[in-house]
Amino acid sequence: MVSGLGIGRGTGSCVLRERRFLLNELPPGLLRHHYHVQLKDNYIAGTRLRLRRLRVPATDERRRWLQQKIQLTSGELRRFAFAEIELSAEEYEVFKIFEGDEIRKNRYPYEHEGRQYEIDFFLGPLLGLILAKVRFATDEEMISFRPPAFATLEVSGEEIFAGGRLVHLSADELRSELAKRYGKRDT
Repeated sequence: MVSGLGIGRGTGSCVLRERRFLLNELPPGLLRHHYHVQLKDNYIAGTRLRLRRLRVPATDERRRWLQQKIQLTSGELRRFAFAEIELSAEEYEVFKIFEGDEIRKNRYPYEHEGRQYEIDFFLGPLLGLILAKVRFATDEEMISFRPPAFATLEVSGEEIFAGGRLVHLSADELRSELAKRYGKRDT
């Protein structure tokens, strides 16, 4: 894994338990220039697959994966089947012909009250969108978790915040959708 960011589990599969939160701003003490990785996710049209590229600005390390994330449960407390294959630069070039719509974001590690979060600051058409993700080892741990004070809204059960849906939206379209669902909100 890359610096506790939930990236690069290797080649294989697992079950992920996670909750997601919409933020109005980066959490206390986290600034945009702090350590982060750059992610470019290309969602391959007509599939549940994505090509992920990672770059660590501090070291210029680069890695690539073919990934699949399938939702196993619905509602607020979701579990996913997750599989990935790490690709060499040459293998990635072969898969590039399948690139689809792209999401770009900077991912920051953030520790709060003893728990590790992944904070995603979106770039490009979704500039300004900030999501926090936290993962759990057990269902019980996930159920008993209380949202952090820096979270604006829990969006764990909101399909619109899945990467495969976000890739088709602009920041304005997302704001409009949030206003319809929750009234006026800043993103």
